[in-house]
Amino acid sequence: MSETDPQQETERIKFLVVATDCPEARLAAFFSGRRAKRSNARVVLLHVIEPPEFGHWATVAETMRAEAYDIAETTLREFAAEVKAQSGEDPEEIIREGAAVDEIRKLIEEDPSIAFLFLGAATDAKDPGPLVSMLAQNPTNLGARPIPVVIVPGSATRDELRKLSG
Repeated sequence: MSETDPQQETERIKFLVVATDCPEARLAAFFSGRRAKRSNARVVLLHVIEPPEFGHWATVAETMRAEAYDIAETTLREFAAEVKAQSGEDPEEIIREGAAVDEIRKLIEEDPSIAFLFLGAATDAKDPGPLVSMLAQNPTNLGARPIPVVIVPGSATRDELRKLSG
């Protein structure tokens, strides 16, 4: 295994993938891993835990939070295995708590290496998913630093995505 030059490592761009437990998000991870390999990019996986709405029942909320973290870690492990299989390297894995749009925007603002956002679009033409819909309505939700958004259609096959990724 060769050592990587730290200067070169910091100059590599990153592809951000929102890791949710849905088939279209898994396709986005698959495609981003393949594109990362061809582009010498890194993949960052983000799982956002929405806060529970049981503010006055602290015990219930804490139990739900612990379960949400278990689910997030499992989801990230599965996505990371997919990305590594396609790109040949481990992705960064990040868990955040809050509203998904806010946490995506914060991460993009915090990490200037993030150059692309990969999202999976659901197969329902009327409802491609909350993040895709939100960005279609208001692209400025990603913040002041605009980055390209790659929408991976949930109806695409892995073979089709292999052809597109080179």
